Amino acid sequence: MKKVYTGGCHCGAVRFECRLDPAEGTSRCNCSVCAKGRFWKAIARQDDFRILQGEGELCDYRFGSGTIHHLFCRHCGIKPFGRGTLEALGGTFHAVNIACLDGTAAQEMAAGPIRYEDGRREAWGETPAETRHL
Repeated sequence: MKKVYTGGCHCGAVRFECRLDPAEGTSRCNCSVCAKGRFWKAIARQDDFRILQGEGELCDYRFGSGTIHHLFCRHCGIKPFGRGTLEALGGTFHAVNIACLDGTAAQEMAAGPIRYEDGRREAWGETPAETRHL
Protein backbone atom coordinates (compact mmCIF):
# COMPACT_ATOMS: atom_id res chain seq x y z
CA MET A 1 0.00 0.00 0.00
CA LYS A 2 1.33 3.42 -0.93
CA LYS A 3 2.17 5.81 1.86
CA VAL A 4 3.16 9.50 1.78
CA TYR A 5 6.78 10.16 2.68
CA THR A 6 8.55 13.49 2.99
CA GLY A 7 12.20 14.19 2.49
CA GLY A 8 14.81 16.67 1.45
CA CYS A 9 18.44 17.51 0.98
CA HIS A 10 20.93 17.86 3.87
CA CYS A 11 20.62 21.63 4.35
CA GLY A 12 16.82 21.69 4.00
CA ALA A 13 16.70 24.01 0.99
CA VAL A 14 14.96 21.32 -1.07
CA ARG A 15 11.90 19.49 0.32
CA PHE A 16 9.58 17.04 -1.40
CA GLU A 17 6.87 14.50 -0.75
CA CYS A 18 6.14 11.27 -2.55
CA ARG A 19 3.86 8.27 -2.37
CA LEU A 20 5.74 4.97 -2.28
CA ASP A 21 4.88 1.37 -1.53
CA PRO A 22 7.74 -0.51 0.17
CA ALA A 23 6.33 -3.77 -1.25
CA GLU A 24 7.07 -2.45 -4.78
CA GLY A 25 10.74 -2.55 -3.85
CA THR A 26 13.78 -0.39 -4.32
CA SER A 27 16.93 -0.69 -6.39
CA ARG A 28 20.63 -0.09 -6.35
CA CYS A 29 22.61 0.36 -9.54
CA ASN A 30 26.27 -0.06 -10.41
CA CYS A 31 26.46 2.66 -13.08
CA SER A 32 29.23 5.18 -12.42
CA VAL A 33 27.08 7.91 -10.87
CA CYS A 34 24.90 5.62 -8.70
CA ALA A 35 27.85 3.53 -7.48
CA LYS A 36 29.97 6.55 -6.58
CA GLY A 37 27.05 8.24 -4.79
CA ARG A 38 25.70 4.99 -3.24
CA PHE A 39 22.29 5.99 -4.62
CA TRP A 40 19.55 3.70 -3.28
CA LYS A 41 16.29 4.55 -4.98
CA ALA A 42 12.56 3.99 -5.11
CA ILE A 43 10.51 5.00 -8.11
CA ALA A 44 7.67 7.50 -7.67
CA ARG A 45 5.38 8.07 -10.65
CA GLN A 46 4.77 11.67 -11.73
CA ASP A 47 1.38 11.82 -9.94
CA ASP A 48 2.98 10.49 -6.74
CA PHE A 49 5.68 13.16 -6.43
CA ARG A 50 5.64 16.84 -5.49
CA ILE A 51 8.39 19.36 -4.75
CA LEU A 52 7.39 21.31 -1.65
CA GLN A 53 10.18 23.89 -1.70
CA GLY A 54 13.48 24.71 -3.32
CA GLU A 55 12.95 23.72 -6.94
CA GLY A 56 15.10 26.71 -7.93
CA GLU A 57 17.90 25.42 -5.68
CA LEU A 58 18.34 22.24 -7.75
CA CYS A 59 21.15 21.79 -10.25
CA ASP A 60 20.89 19.27 -13.08
CA TYR A 61 23.62 16.83 -14.03
CA ARG A 62 23.27 14.48 -17.01
CA PHE A 63 25.74 12.05 -18.49
CA GLY A 64 25.78 9.19 -20.98
CA SER A 65 22.57 9.34 -23.01
CA GLY A 66 21.42 12.35 -20.97
CA THR A 67 17.95 10.94 -20.39
CA ILE A 68 18.08 11.02 -16.57
CA HIS A 69 18.26 14.35 -14.76
CA HIS A 70 20.40 13.78 -11.66
CA LEU A 71 19.23 16.67 -9.48
CA PHE A 72 21.24 17.94 -6.54
CA CYS A 73 21.05 20.86 -4.13
CA ARG A 74 23.30 23.74 -5.14
CA HIS A 75 24.03 24.45 -1.45
CA CYS A 76 24.81 21.11 0.19
CA GLY A 77 25.42 18.94 -2.89
CA ILE A 78 23.00 16.17 -1.87
CA LYS A 79 20.97 14.40 -4.58
CA PRO A 80 17.47 13.93 -3.12
CA PHE A 81 16.02 12.58 -6.37
CA GLY A 82 16.46 12.25 -10.09
CA ARG A 83 13.90 12.57 -12.88
CA GLY A 84 13.41 10.85 -16.19
CA THR A 85 10.89 9.54 -18.66
CA LEU A 86 10.64 5.87 -19.56
CA GLU A 87 7.52 4.23 -20.94
CA ALA A 88 8.44 1.03 -19.06
CA LEU A 89 8.02 3.04 -15.83
CA GLY A 90 4.76 4.67 -16.92
CA GLY A 91 6.24 7.85 -18.42
CA THR A 92 7.75 10.56 -16.23
CA PHE A 93 9.11 9.27 -12.92
CA HIS A 94 11.22 10.41 -9.98
CA ALA A 95 14.00 8.21 -8.59
CA VAL A 96 13.82 9.09 -4.90
CA ASN A 97 16.95 8.80 -2.77
CA ILE A 98 15.87 6.61 0.16
CA ALA A 99 18.58 8.17 2.35
CA CYS A 100 16.85 11.55 1.93
CA LEU A 101 13.49 10.42 3.31
CA ASP A 102 12.49 11.50 6.81
CA GLY A 103 11.97 9.38 9.90
CA THR A 104 11.72 5.61 9.65
CA ALA A 105 11.24 5.55 5.87
CA ALA A 106 14.60 3.85 5.22
CA GLN A 107 13.74 0.99 7.56
CA GLU A 108 10.30 0.63 5.97
CA MET A 109 11.75 0.62 2.45
CA ALA A 110 14.48 -1.87 3.45
CA ALA A 111 11.76 -4.33 4.48
CA GLY A 112 10.70 -4.59 0.82
CA PRO A 113 12.62 -6.26 -1.99
CA ILE A 114 15.85 -4.65 -3.21
CA ARG A 115 16.75 -5.18 -6.86
CA TYR A 116 20.29 -4.71 -8.18
CA GLU A 117 20.74 -3.27 -11.68
CA ASP A 118 23.74 -3.66 -13.96
CA GLY A 119 23.74 -0.08 -15.22
CA ARG A 120 27.46 -0.20 -15.89
CA ARG A 121 26.74 -2.51 -18.83
CA GLU A 122 23.33 -0.90 -19.53
CA ALA A 123 21.76 -4.26 -18.69
CA TRP A 124 19.16 -2.81 -16.32
CA GLY A 125 17.24 -6.08 -15.97
CA GLU A 126 20.31 -8.04 -14.89
CA THR A 127 22.02 -8.29 -11.52
CA PRO A 128 25.71 -7.32 -11.56
CA ALA A 129 28.22 -9.99 -10.60
CA GLU A 130 29.26 -7.96 -7.51
CA THR A 131 26.71 -6.10 -5.34
CA ARG A 132 28.33 -5.89 -1.90
CA HIS A 133 29.61 -2.32 -2.52
CA LEU A 134 26.21 -1.07 -3.63
